Amino acid sequence: MKVIGYTTGVYDLFHIGHLNVLKRAKLECDYLIVGVTTDELSESRKGKRPIIPFTERMEIVEHVKFVDEVVPQTNMNKFEAWNNLKFDKMFVGDDWKGSEKWNQLERQFGEVGVEIVYFPYTSHTSSTKLREVLEKL
Repeated sequence: MKVIGYTTGVYDLFHIGHLNVLKRAKLECDYLIVGVTTDELSESRKGKRPIIPFTERMEIVEHVKFVDEVVPQTNMNKFEAWNNLKFDKMFVGDDWKGSEKWNQLERQFGEVGVEIVYFPYTSHTSSTKLREVLEKL
């Protein structure tokens, strides 16, 4: 049986942390689908627009060899995404582990046989840190 994996992100200022997550996710599944957050969703959630436009971020992620399919992430409803994509595993950063929202999602996804896999966050680099450096230039 082919195992389908799913993860999402903004993937702004694409860096080694992003690559590591996609590489690790691909090791855990046969087919990896990546949701790239739209500019609008990113702005509504984080209060700022990504530096790299959505279509370019989609194209960058599409060309990562570990990624099999790229889809837009237009909202935060993970269950709606599952209804559309029918993945078997969902990969998220371990900074969410144990939160009320993700405990609830684990229960909900457990009922349909989806495993949530937490990956460690790459602490030495992030788009936020890169953005701060760029703003100082």
